[in-house]
Amino acid sequence: MPRRAKIILGGAGLLVILGVVVALRTATYQPPVSPDLKQVKLAPAPAIDLDKVAQHLGEAVRIQTVSHQDPSQNDPAQWSALHDWLDKTYPAARAAMTREIVLQNTLLYTWKGSDPTLPPIILMAHQDVVPVDAATAGAWKHPPFSGEIADGAVWGRGSVDDKGSLISLFEAVDALAAHGFKPRRTVMILSGQDEETRGLGAQAAAALLQQRGVKALFVLDEGSAILTDNPLTGKPSILIGVAEKGYATLRVTATAPGGHSSMPPPTTAVGNLAQALIAITGHPFPMKFEGPGADMMRWLAPHASPSVKMAVANAWLFNPLLVSEVSKTPPGAAMLHTTIAPTMLSGSPKENVLPQTAFALINYRIMPSDSAAIVMARAKKAVRGVPVTLAWDSPPREPSAVSSTTSEGWKYVAAAAQASDPGVPLAPSLVVAGTDSGRMGKVGTDVYRLQPLEMSLADTKMIHGTNEHMTLANLKRMVDYYAVLIATAAR
Repeated sequence: MPRRAKIILGGAGLLVILGVVVALRTATYQPPVSPDLKQVKLAPAPAIDLDKVAQHLGEAVRIQTVSHQDPSQNDPAQWSALHDWLDKTYPAARAAMTREIVLQNTLLYTWKGSDPTLPPIILMAHQDVVPVDAATAGAWKHPPFSGEIADGAVWGRGSVDDKGSLISLFEAVDALAAHGFKPRRTVMILSGQDEETRGLGAQAAAALLQQRGVKALFVLDEGSAILTDNPLTGKPSILIGVAEKGYATLRVTATAPGGHSSMPPPTTAVGNLAQALIAITGHPFPMKFEGPGADMMRWLAPHASPSVKMAVANAWLFNPLLVSEVSKTPPGAAMLHTTIAPTMLSGSPKENVLPQTAFALINYRIMPSDSAAIVMARAKKAVRGVPVTLAWDSPPREPSAVSSTTSEGWKYVAAAAQASDPGVPLAPSLVVAGTDSGRMGKVGTDVYRLQPLEMSLADTKMIHGTNEHMTLANLKRMVDYYAVLIATAAR
C-alpha cells in the first residue's frame, strides 16, 4: 500500500477513535458531584398576607435612603426613618431580635438560638439605594420613589436592589416569630448602610463579628438570581453565587511641562496618558475555562443543547471553542477573566492649556484566580518605557474565596431555592459585580449570593436603571424562601 494511503488511513482511524471518545464522554457526562438536596427536610413556609407585604415594601421604597458618591449629599434622616419604620412595622421580629447599630447606620440584628454550640447563620440585605438620574425620572411608569402597587408589582428605586430582600427578610422573621418559632441556631440579619458606594458599614460589621470570634455556618447576600432565560440552556436556572470578583481602581498619572496649546512640545501629559491607556487595555487578561464561571456551565451542560453538552464534556478538546462562544457577550466574557475598564479621565481645565498633570482611572474586576498584586504587575509591565506613574486610587478589595457546593450550608441554601422552583436546574456561579458579602470572608465558613427571584436577562437592566419593580409573585417567593431557609437551618 502506498505510503500516502497509509497516512490517510491512519489519520482516518485516529479521527474515528477521537469521534468515539468524544461521543462516549458526551453520552456518559455527569456534572460535578453535588449533594442530594432531597435529603434536606425543609420546614414549611408560614402563611403571609401578600397584600400587606407589598404595602410594606412600597412604604420602604418611599423612604429615600439614597447613597451618593459624595456622602455629604446623603440625608441621614432617611436612614433613621427606615430604622424607626422597621421597629414599628415588625413588632414580633423586633421583640425576638436584639439590635445593634454599627458605624453610623449599619444594622446588626441577632435572634439568639437555644444551642450556643451551633454556628450562626448570617443573612444580608443593604438599606441604601442608588440615585435616580433626574433626566430619566419622566421615563418611569410610576414615580421612582412612589412605591406604587400597580400591574402586579411594587414600583420604585430599591424595590429589587435591595429593599426587596430587606423587607422579605423581616417579613419572614416576623411571621416565624409570630407563629412561635424559636431557633436552636442563632440567626443574624446584617444590613449595610452604604453598599452602593463604599461598603464601610459592612466592613465595620465584619470586623466587629470577627473580633467577637463569630464564624457563621454560612452567609447569604444578594448577587445572583433565578435566571428565566439562561443563555446556555434557553431555560430557567437557579444560579447561586459561590464567589465574587475583587475590586480595584488604578490611577494612571502622566506629568509634563504645561503651557499654551499653540506651542505644544513633542510629548504632552495627555499624549503619554493615552499611550499608557492603550498599552494597558491592549494587553487584556487571558480568558480561561476555569473557576465558578466554568463550573456553572459544567453543572448546566446536561440541560443544554447536545452541542453544548458535547463541548463541556470534552473541554480538553473544545476549550478554545468554549471560551470563544462564552466571550461573545460582555457578561459571558466577564465570567472568564479579570476585566479592565477605563472609566474616568482628567486633563486640562481649558481647551487651549496644556495640562501639567493628566490622569485616568481604570476599574478592574479581579477573578478569584488573580489578585491585586498580579493586576499591578501586569499594568506596570504594559507601560514599561511610558512616562507615567501607577498607584491604587483606594485600597483594592481582593476577590473572594470560592465557597463549597457540598457543605451543610450549601445544602440549606440550595434546597430552599429549589423548593419554590422544583425541577429547575441549579448551579454555582460567579458574581462579577460586588456585594457587601465580599467583606465577610473571615466571618462565614461559606459565603453565598442569591436573591431568590425570577428574572430574565432583560429584567436585569432595571437594576440601577429605569422602572425598577418587584412583582408580587417574586415578593412572595422571596418571603417564602427566607422563612423556609431560616426555619430549616435554625431548627
